[in-house]
Amino acid sequence: MVVKRIHVTYHLKLAPDQREAAQRVLEFHADFCPVARTLRGSVEITTSVEMEDEK
Repeated sequence: MVVKRIHVTYHLKLAPDQREAAQRVLEFHADFCPVARTLRGSVEITTSVEMEDEK
């Protein structure tokens, strides 16, 4: 078995005023993730996020 693609879905519970900051962080977080950096160039990594309001 060879892994060619990984998709990560983040499920976040946030206050409404935190959504914009969370979206900005998700745009560059892989640059600081040791696993993503190790796999870069060998495995396609995609992400998505599902945000819901904190209760």
